[in-house]
Amino acid sequence: MQVTLRGGVEIEDPLAAALAFIEVYSAYDAYSSDPTSFDERDLRHANRGGARISAVEIAAILERRGRIDHALRSIDPDVSLAGAARSIPWDPLTRLFDAFGDIRGVGYSKMTKALYPKRPALIPMLDSVVQAYLGISDRPDSFGEHATALIRAYKRDLDRNRSALRSVQRDLAGRGHELTEVRILDILIWSNPGSLPD
Repeated sequence: MQVTLRGGVEIEDPLAAALAFIEVYSAYDAYSSDPTSFDERDLRHANRGGARISAVEIAAILERRGRIDHALRSIDPDVSLAGAARSIPWDPLTRLFDAFGDIRGVGYSKMTKALYPKRPALIPMLDSVVQAYLGISDRPDSFGEHATALIRAYKRDLDRNRSALRSVQRDLAGRGHELTEVRILDILIWSNPGSLPD
């Protein structure tokens, strides 16, 4: 089953594309994380995935650990972005993202690379490539609202390709790679620069 990205890009063999990526970057997804709490280990792991969070930024994020933990606990660890829109806790998700707001040097990429292991079926990694792909430039009132708007846009792509992504997910699981549909779509966007707007 092919996956269709924006810009008319069609990935005829998404399994092969995902496997090629996993061969190089599998260590990031193998990380096991406590879904109910957030600490320095999560930030260090994000750095191993390319987040480049500085020591000063780590300290600033950890000052908000109470808010982050509280918001995390209000979101079911098993909730999936591939589910019905009404089942997704949009308001708690926005509060989680707002806990990272106004920290100098910390944007959506660093935040979501740190949070993805906590809710891997819900939170994509909104790095510069994925943000450019989604193409949302209008900024709502808060940092968290804009992050949530990006994820709502991401969900539309996920929904459009749900059957194909689930097929890839099953095939990857058969090869020992347990990835969510969210992560698979991340990988396919990253692997296909032709899907980015000009």
